Amino acid sequence: MRAALSRWGVAVGTLLVLGSCSSRPPRLPAGTDLEALRSLMGEVSQERLMSTVRELAQVHQEDTPLDCHRWPEVIPFGDNWCHLTSARATALVQSRFEALDLRVRLQHVDSDIYPTTNVIADLPGHTHPEEVVLVGAHTDAFFSGADDNSSGVAGMLELARVLSSRRFARTVRFVGFDLEEVGSEGSFRYVQRLEPGERLAAVLVLESIGYYDSSPGSQRTMPGLPSRDRGDFIAAIGNAPSSRLVSELYAINEALEITDVLPILSAGQGISPMVEALLRSDHEGFWLAGHQALFLTDTAPFRNPNYHKITDTPDTLSPEPFTRTVKLATACVAAWAGGVP
Repeated sequence: MRAALSRWGVAVGTLLVLGSCSSRPPRLPAGTDLEALRSLMGEVSQERLMSTVRELAQVHQEDTPLDCHRWPEVIPFGDNWCHLTSARATALVQSRFEALDLRVRLQHVDSDIYPTTNVIADLPGHTHPEEVVLVGAHTDAFFSGADDNSSGVAGMLELARVLSSRRFARTVRFVGFDLEEVGSEGSFRYVQRLEPGERLAAVLVLESIGYYDSSPGSQRTMPGLPSRDRGDFIAAIGNAPSSRLVSELYAINEALEITDVLPILSAGQGISPMVEALLRSDHEGFWLAGHQALFLTDTAPFRNPNYHKITDTPDTLSPEPFTRTVKLATACVAAWAGGVP
């Protein structure tokens, strides 16, 4: 999750609907088979998730940092910008996708200042392949980046492992976005290059999903925004066009009793400077382009004291709630893709 290095500046307030998704009761996606989703969730492995986080953290530590002097505008935000890595994590994600026999390709966009490489893997749909359910997570990280964003990448890879043995009505696409920390460059470029005729049925961005703290006062928020006192929930953030996704995620979670979810619905398109803090990830470009996108996060800087620091290491994460969040994501993606075949 990037810091307040936004296209709109610093937030001064917000208009949100908290704790409920809309005026209508949350509804399950049409045709949802809850028992099939429950069985699918059972295949998510906590041991694999944590092993992948440790592997990603290690490759970030071993990688060569990007040249921070290319970005003079970020230097005032601290010297952590000189510890941002991406290449080895992207290569690891690519190899994992290829091992699952997915259709893998790289999307490289050259630039003197911001070259990016997104890694894209498709599980083709069998009846509506032109309709895409996209799962995204950014591969760049500061230091070892255990929560931000090795947790999100590990979650995406675990979804790919579990879902790749099935074929769904819609195409399920997994994307490792590059340079989220530098203005979400990778995801903006991905949105700009969407294939004609492709329709994004749903977008789920996994970003900092591994840190939880049930201590009183462990959760902070923006001034004037009511929230819980304890950082023991996962936030599901959407805007008005994506309110259906927020509602359906909430309904699936309630029906299957998976984890503690706080739905947050940003008014309208969700792209005003008043809600800048809700725009700090790869869903932003999708919202700007009018796509339905949902941001799943532990809220990172509003909870995690290790945010963008050398102390963001795997041992600080909470494996059980982290795994429950990935189980929720697995159930939702399967439901949005057309159910468990």
